[in-house]
Amino acid sequence: MIELAGISKTFQGKQGPIHALNNVSLSVKKGEIYGVIGYSGAGKSTLIRCVNLLEKPDAGSVVVKGTDLTKLSTKKLREARTNIGMIFQGFNLLKTATVYENISIPLKLSGFSKKEVEERVVKYLKIVGLDEKYHAYPSELSGGQKQRVAIARALAFEPEILLSDEATSALDPDTTEAILDLLLKINKDLGITILLITHEMNVIQRICDRVAVMENGEVIEEGTTKDIFTSPAHQTTKRFVSSLFTHKIPDDLLEKLNQTGQVFTLSFFGDSSGEPALATVTKKFDIYPNILSGSITHLKDETFGQLVVHLKGDTAEIHKAVRYLEKDQVHVEGVNISDKNKRVS
Repeated sequence: MIELAGISKTFQGKQGPIHALNNVSLSVKKGEIYGVIGYSGAGKSTLIRCVNLLEKPDAGSVVVKGTDLTKLSTKKLREARTNIGMIFQGFNLLKTATVYENISIPLKLSGFSKKEVEERVVKYLKIVGLDEKYHAYPSELSGGQKQRVAIARALAFEPEILLSDEATSALDPDTTEAILDLLLKINKDLGITILLITHEMNVIQRICDRVAVMENGEVIEEGTTKDIFTSPAHQTTKRFVSSLFTHKIPDDLLEKLNQTGQVFTLSFFGDSSGEPALATVTKKFDIYPNILSGSITHLKDETFGQLVVHLKGDTAEIHKAVRYLEKDQVHVEGVNISDKNKRVS
């Protein structure tokens, strides 16, 4: 659906060139929710603006549904953009226009008939849950309601793609959850492909199928949400994941525990999260587990859990138990003293 290849973008700053994007490539499949996460200055906002050419890349191709947007005329690009909706952190609503007008004005300017405009405004305000706010002004709405209006405005053109530029960053946690639920519903019920950028790992955890991690204008890691959470490779990715799963084991305790066994992080995903893994290995092998820490949550619609455990026993028996757990779809990683105050898996 979206293919970015070799995207580079440089801005001229007061002290010289700023390389916002350096040879970035990624692919978004039809119907998925793809998240791009990174700290401030990573280049993610520039990247998402390159998808609909709000920012034109200096190099590379932006292929949407088989068409390279960088090669289109102004007229053809304008037509292509109608298939790409976009929502922003700041909502971008007209303050002096009602909710109805904020959605209807862009449609009227695009040549839709009065009947089409009314039908679409009514339809999409109902979808976002604001069908009783037609005549309200933005100043009368909460932050979450403003974002719902912005989403309805984007959907009114009935695009196949929705870009989300930090759409929940200005919202409180409860409102963020509600907006994420709405995006999930839009993706599922309307089949819209969603590409979002965020600096919040809970957004990735909550709704994304796949994720790319950006730093200094480059994609440093990419994979399914499951893989990123269970086996992060880059230190930046580990820091993001640790914001949700932090297990701090004091060095002195680790040193003491390692004298009688080993400490591991066990990551459970999907069906394996409900299996009595520790009870099973205790019966099969001569080991004695002690749970030090644990947490459980969801990655989109699947269960994900972690346990930090001390396995006491003979080294050979511990290794057998670890191999058994791994065959049982449990990701196992050892915890070392140097991992103090870091994510341990």
